[in-house]
Amino acid sequence: MNLRSFAIFAALLAAVVILPSCGNQADAKREGCNIKVGIVFDIGGKNDRSFNAAAWEGVKRAEKELDICLYDVEPGNPTSIEPAMRAFAERGFDLVIGIGFAQGPILQKVAEDYPKIKFAIVDGVIFEKDGKTPKSNVASLVFREHEGSFLVGMIAASKSRTGVLGFVGGMDIPLIHKFATGYTEGAKYVNPNIRVITNYVGVTDAAWNNPGKGKELALSQIERGADVLFTAAGNSGLGAFDAVEQYGKNADGEANKFVIGVDSNQNGVKPGFVLTSMVKRVDNAVFDVVKEVLNGNFQGGFHVFGLDKDGVAYAMDEHNRSLIPPDVIAKTEEAKAKIVSGEIKVTDAMAK
Repeated sequence: MNLRSFAIFAALLAAVVILPSCGNQADAKREGCNIKVGIVFDIGGKNDRSFNAAAWEGVKRAEKELDICLYDVEPGNPTSIEPAMRAFAERGFDLVIGIGFAQGPILQKVAEDYPKIKFAIVDGVIFEKDGKTPKSNVASLVFREHEGSFLVGMIAASKSRTGVLGFVGGMDIPLIHKFATGYTEGAKYVNPNIRVITNYVGVTDAAWNNPGKGKELALSQIERGADVLFTAAGNSGLGAFDAVEQYGKNADGEANKFVIGVDSNQNGVKPGFVLTSMVKRVDNAVFDVVKEVLNGNFQGGFHVFGLDKDGVAYAMDEHNRSLIPPDVIAKTEEAKAKIVSGEIKVTDAMAK
């Protein structure tokens, strides 16, 4: 380890010690807590109101209900992720959680170096060196995003007046293609002639944290006729929220353009302009794996969350209930049952 790397490691090690999530008053109690859990967020940070925020909600619930000691790190850049993970592992934490597929290669190395430490990764899959066997000390928390995206695609197509929809993705990668493909298939299930315009913010980690670019892409799609946009782009997706708001409301007080949120329930971000949100229950997945460690029944390998386990869903609440007619909900629920039973098969773009 060179001097620069050591300095980063030491700084993050210190941060783990002095920056527990619950503050200094609980420090004395922390020595006697049930287990110690460290979470390393993706670049968007825990306040992205999307993917990271959902994971944060899950570990905070675990902290409250399971009496765990929780520590977190929000990396300022990708080079800070590995030192943070190693700091938690070196201190013998009971569970280290990585957020986002981009952390996969990093967690792969760290988990190999610390085989007695339990790890979990959201949206990543970690294998043994043979590349086939799931790693025994890593829980890979993965979701059937294509199934939830199919349902919001149905809702979008039912709401669209123009017959044109938009999709704003973060990185142009297979994981986000799952969202786009499911969304398109759901829309065409309602209207075979509908058109979906698809754009991606970029091809690097920066694509998740560029709301300006997200807004630019959203406005371009609206100019080409799209009146309902689905975003799967982390912080960048918030730009699409600004874009639809820019088009205001009609004489009846309803938005002229709509956005569909992702990962967390984002219906309240721009009330009235958010048609629904494709929710990934990252909070439940993270909470469950913490509970497994606490109860001594942790299992490495795949933990898959789909419609059958309420791992993905579309969000309905006071912010959007008036925007979606009951008959659309009924048809969407019917399709959900058919997906769970296998009658409707939604394409998994990552399985191709």
